Amino acid sequence: MNPQPGQVLGLFQQTGAYLSGHFRLTSGLHSPNYLQSALVLQHPLHAETLGREMAARISGLTGPKKIDLVISPALGGLIIGHETARALGVRFLFTERDADRKMSLRRGFVLQPGEVAVIVEDVITTGGSTREVIDIVRMYGAEPVAAGSIIDRSGGAVDLGIPRVALETLQVTAYDRAVCPLCSAGEPVVKPGSRPA
Repeated sequence: MNPQPGQVLGLFQQTGAYLSGHFRLTSGLHSPNYLQSALVLQHPLHAETLGREMAARISGLTGPKKIDLVISPALGGLIIGHETARALGVRFLFTERDADRKMSLRRGFVLQPGEVAVIVEDVITTGGSTREVIDIVRMYGAEPVAAGSIIDRSGGAVDLGIPRVALETLQVTAYDRAVCPLCSAGEPVVKPGSRPA
């Protein structure tokens, strides 16, 4: 299956990964919708299919450059990043937050100067985590050439300074906490995902 527009979102809906309610996103914004990628990616066949499609689309962005590795922010990018790396036939690394909440490369992972890297994430809203990974890649002297996500919640508005692709682009409503109508209505807020509130 090469996912067509709407089919990726269909996978989220079929697996119960497209949630409605009142959510605080990783970015700090509030939204009536949340995409819980882990519920899709728990199915190895879906993860493999999405990884192959991500690899194909990212390869179309990098031109003649040979990709050396895929790197993703933990926790959300782990499975899709790994599946994309497998489809590309390259190694996979991930970053994670240290005790000070700073994104870092740990577990003995290293990047070599001049290596060509692509950054893969599950969902992009503001692009903050992906930008942090791009900065780490550059800090090691490697070259970030493209980025990808399963879902782009920004409607295509996020600029990472490198070419990027999403398997599905949505315009999802998000509010600053100070003007959130769900907060004003007294609806309890939920912080799903991997990061603590």
